[in-house]
Amino acid sequence: MARIDNPVIGFTEEDARCLHHLHDDALVASIRIGDYNTHRVLVDNRSSANILYYSAFQQMRIEKEWLIPTNAPLLGFGRTRVHPLGAVTLPVTVGDYPQQITKDVTFLVADCSFAYNAILGRPTLNSWKAITSTYYMMIRFPTKYGVGEVKADQVAARK
Repeated sequence: MARIDNPVIGFTEEDARCLHHLHDDALVASIRIGDYNTHRVLVDNRSSANILYYSAFQQMRIEKEWLIPTNAPLLGFGRTRVHPLGAVTLPVTVGDYPQQITKDVTFLVADCSFAYNAILGRPTLNSWKAITSTYYMMIRFPTKYGVGEVKADQVAARK
């Protein structure tokens, strides 16, 4: 297939036809992290970090020795500080073949309870050159073979 260098990325009303409107739902999707299809991943343009919650880390059966020590605390709701257990770099795959990308993503592993298994923040979204839309509940990004996409799970977002 031919390489498309600078595809135009946009959304149309057709992209929103299967959604329940009016909504203010979060952008929650399923993506492949390492060897696992990970559900309830929050895509957050406001987050300056990628976070993997420890319960998901454990379910992935990743050895704790893989964690790289870090001393950068996370600032949570109410300005509470959470000290990560460490950082781990894992391959993340998004999109459907052939419009997909796989890139290594560094996650801070946090041991606290949260409604999501992971958070993808600006570092990853920017490295993918991703465009997000909460209205269309979708992420789109350029690939070697056109525009790839990840559709959010509106039901999971509402839970």
